[in-house]
Amino acid sequence: MTDPSHGARPVMLGQNQYGKAENRVVKITRDGATHHIKDLNVSVALSGDMREVHLSGSNANVLPTDTAKNTVYAFAKEHGIESAERFGIHLARHFVTSQEPIRTARIRIEEYAWERIGTPDAGAAPSGADGTGHSFVRKGQETRVTQITYDGESWEVVSGLKDLVVMNSTNSEFWGYVKDRYTTLQEAYDRILATRVSGLWRFNWTADEQPMPDWDTSYEQVRKHLLQAFAETYSLSLQQTLYQMGSRIIDHRDEIDEVRFSLPNKHHFLVDLSPFGLENDTADGAVYFAADRPYGLIEGTVLRDGREPRIPVDLTNL
Repeated sequence: MTDPSHGARPVMLGQNQYGKAENRVVKITRDGATHHIKDLNVSVALSGDMREVHLSGSNANVLPTDTAKNTVYAFAKEHGIESAERFGIHLARHFVTSQEPIRTARIRIEEYAWERIGTPDAGAAPSGADGTGHSFVRKGQETRVTQITYDGESWEVVSGLKDLVVMNSTNSEFWGYVKDRYTTLQEAYDRILATRVSGLWRFNWTADEQPMPDWDTSYEQVRKHLLQAFAETYSLSLQQTLYQMGSRIIDHRDEIDEVRFSLPNKHHFLVDLSPFGLENDTADGAVYFAADRPYGLIEGTVLRDGREPRIPVDLTNL
């Protein structure tokens, strides 16, 4: 179709989607006096036969974004939230199968974790509260994420985490690198290695006929393996650590074919205390300046042999 406003120049509609972003939903499940929390941030994106709404303004094929929002909350009640992945699968299947013009649904979810507040004497809690069953503190270690995409035939599930801050106070070196006229960095044979892990992993579950993974167990195990790899690797570069983290996940989790990490290097520099007559780098420890920027940014993908990469290189768009 030619847009008259552009004369004879042909204009075509490209990729498009619409939906309701960042629907904050908190589901409380009561098991007697013990309560359970699922705290999600859910974004819905729908695409399909949306040509006319763009070209003529006809909303005949448009499911209102407000309806998408209402569906999120209704499904939280009707289906519960067993896991972020399972909840996203319920939503994606619903939008594609209930609305003929919608061909693909993409559900992105962030999950915020809570843990119970323990009390030394639950019986002394006020108003008969047990002190642990319904009192929580928000965990601050990382945010769990997932993205579910469904086109009516096949599934793609990419899960992960962000903002998991880790540090090795030794067992890291950095030397033997390229040096030119602008290089001032001194080689380090014992340094702090710290980073804020953002990672995504793609499951090889793609069809309803396949056994579905245990999403929560998978997340816990992937997190465990990436942390153990970080701790156990004597690192000569952050790139080496990234590869060891990804390799360990692929080796231990058969349900995962691809892992991608984004690792900003949280630099720690020795403070020069010589003006005060103090030696800083000593056997009993040292004082460092933690710099938040600029920072080295190390990114990479680790794949199961024979698989093709599908996780986007730019994780900021996921």
